[in-house]
Formats: sequence, structure tokens, C-alpha cells
Amino acid sequence: MQKILIILIFISSYSFSLYSQDLAVLTTRAQAEVIDSWLEDRVENLLPELMTETGIDMWVVISREYNEDPVIRTLLPATWMAARRRTILVMFQPGPNQKVETYAIARYDVGKSFKRAWDPESQPDQWQALMELISSKNPKKIGLNFGKDYGHADGLTFSEHQSFMAKLPSNFRDRVVSAQTLAVRWLETRTASEMATYRHIQELAHAIVQEGLSEKVITPGVTTTEDVVWWYREKIKSLKLDTWFHPSVDIQRPDSSIDAASRSFASRPNDGVILPGDLLHIDFGITYLRLNTDTQEMAYVLKPGENEVPDYLQKAFETGNRLQDILTSNFVKGKSGNEILKASRKQMEEERIRGSIYTHPLGFYGHSAGPTIGMWDNQGDTPGAGDFSLNANTAYAIELNAVVFVKEWNKDVRIMLEEGAFFDGEKVTYFNGRQKKILAIPRRSKHLGN
Repeated sequence: MQKILIILIFISSYSFSLYSQDLAVLTTRAQAEVIDSWLEDRVENLLPELMTETGIDMWVVISREYNEDPVIRTLLPATWMAARRRTILVMFQPGPNQKVETYAIARYDVGKSFKRAWDPESQPDQWQALMELISSKNPKKIGLNFGKDYGHADGLTFSEHQSFMAKLPSNFRDRVVSAQTLAVRWLETRTASEMATYRHIQELAHAIVQEGLSEKVITPGVTTTEDVVWWYREKIKSLKLDTWFHPSVDIQRPDSSIDAASRSFASRPNDGVILPGDLLHIDFGITYLRLNTDTQEMAYVLKPGENEVPDYLQKAFETGNRLQDILTSNFVKGKSGNEILKASRKQMEEERIRGSIYTHPLGFYGHSAGPTIGMWDNQGDTPGAGDFSLNANTAYAIELNAVVFVKEWNKDVRIMLEEGAFFDGEKVTYFNGRQKKILAIPRRSKHLGN
């Protein structure tokens, strides 16, 4: 824990400016130290609580090299890029709220948290070594990663499940259960150490987004949306960061022949030259310290004679902010994603706001495990994932859009927003604030007048 605090102090000691080149990104070695420290903390302090909560006293995670279970990726040390041969991790809790014993039925220790519990010299059969451990612990419930509602919790392959069940003693077979809820709770829950840094991670994402949507990158009449997209990809690499999806940049403009506000999200917009008077939208995410961001912001390209974003567009943008407020006000611990969506849509309809809500959990995966709150192509119930309850200490991408008729353009404008946020069990707090003003391109220099 002391090492984590030292690293966090190192991160927070930097002063931040508008653009990303001034932001602190740890060296690869330091990143690995943080990741491994967080993993130790999670196994020691979070896992006992979750196993007690879900009633699974033995969790067995099995993965073969380069066919990784989504859960095992979060249990491997930072220096492991994949499982090795067949890696089997076993977590056993002797009693409720007790410390979890961890074992690696593998040829190697798996980081500091999982010590090798198999000697191939004395027992050549890896499966038999696992069964001997299971028999010695005599668990009441053996959780395996299969589940119909979340791909994150369905990582045990068919052949590995067959091999496991064939080797498992018959008196244990009726104790095998789906570990879906345990896997989801493990993936969705954020620790205090992770949350201490998530604001910094979101600040990195915000700074990169703002730099890309600026005169440093965009020359109106020359730069295309694809130019900006690939600038983002290069920028991410130059900062020793990763991304979990390819960014997108799209345009809305007064041209009556372009109906961007009703474009399906299933189709990417065509590459286009960015012009004065364009309203730009970006969808962007980074991965840093195994945590992900998912951010959508908007910018406007000033026309000659304009010094700020037109008021009518800013007013439309504020409708998007209002929809965010409606949604987050309905975050109530214990409510399902479907219930939150239904309550939010009822309120937005009462306020005559048109739009869609498609908010999702955020963490080890960009589209992570936890309650789904609407989908862009389904504004009704989402069976399974939408029925999952909202829990404390979880993170979300507050993702939605509001459609506003702008009379100055004589057409609808779609305000598309997405910001990372944390739910502490009582309220939603944005990691690093949220966009409340459309970005102007170029930013007006303070020393210049009309």
C-alpha cells in the first residue's frame, strides 16, 4: 500500500495544462508496479468480500495460452502478456469474510498473488493436481466462468469445461455453479486505490481530446475527419498509452442534404473536409494502468467574424447536459439498469427531451460488466445485463444523446455526450468533470480583441 501511495503522489505532483504533452504518464516499469500493487490489494482486500457476498467459496479460473478468459486477464501480473500453456488459478475462502487462499495450478508462480501449487515432477497430470486440491479443500460451491448474460463471465471454453468435469470426482459435480455474478462483481468494483488515479486517467483523455479538437491539429478547409482520427491514434502511441477502440470524428453542418442527426450508429460517417461552421463530434477512449476511458465531446469551427460558439448551438448542447442530470439523478443503489432507464426516459419525455440513453459500466474493459442502462438500438429492457443491480463503488460511461431542433439551421442537431463517472452508492461524480461548453476552434487568444 505504501508503494501505491508513493506512486500516486508522484502522479499528482505534476501541474496540468490544456494539452497532453504536459501530462504525466508513468514509465512502463512504473506502470507495471502500480498494476501489480493494485492486483495484490484487490485479491487481499476486495476478493474476500465478493466471495462472501456471492456465496462461492471456491473460484476456479482456467485459461489456455492466447485464448484468455476475460477474467484471468485481470488476475495476471503486468509482465504476463498472456496465460502460459494452461494456467489454472484457484481462489478458496475457508469461511465467510475470511482471507482467500490463492493457488496456481501452473508450472510457475503467477505474480505475487498466486503461488505455484503443482509439481509436474511428482504429479505429471495437471488436471489431477487440481482435483487433489479441490478434494483437500472440500468446497461447498465451485464457481466456473460460464454465464449467458455477460461475455466477460463466459470465458471457460467448451473443451476446458469438458476436461474439468471429466476429471472432477462425482461427489463434487453437483457443487459446480456459474460464477457469473462473482465475475461481474470482481470486474465492476473499483477500489480506493484505483479511484485515486481514475481522475488522472480521465484528465489524460480530456487533454488529448481537446488537443485534437483545436487549431494545433485542425486547419479548416484542409484537415479531414480521418486526419484527426489518425492524429489521435499516433498521439496515443506517443504517450505510451493504448486504446481499446478506433476513434471516430464526424461532422454536422447546416447543409440540408446532410441528415447527420438521424444517422445510424451502425454506419461510420464518410471522411470529410472540416470547414468553418462545422459542429464536430469525437468518440475516443484510452487504456492506462488496465483501466479504460470512454469519452465523447463536441467542438465548433468558428466562421470568419465569429469569436465564440453561437449561442443557439450552446443552448442545444445544454439540453444534453440536462439529460445527463436526469439520468444520474436516477442512479439508486439496488435498482436495475432497466429500472434506471425506464425512470430516466419517463422524466425526459415529461420534459419533452428527444434522445437516447445507452450508458454502460467502465473499468477493466471499456464496455465492462455490470448493469446495462439502455442500448443505442434498444431503448427498452435489455434482458440479462439490464436486470443486473446497481452497486456502490462502480464506474460508468454516462453515454447518451439529445436531439434538438435548431431553427437557425432549420434542422435537428444531435448532441452526443459521454463522460466517465463513479457511483459511490449515493451519488454520481464525474471522474474529471464533464464538458459543459462546446469547444471553439480556434480557441480565442485572450490578448486579441474585435
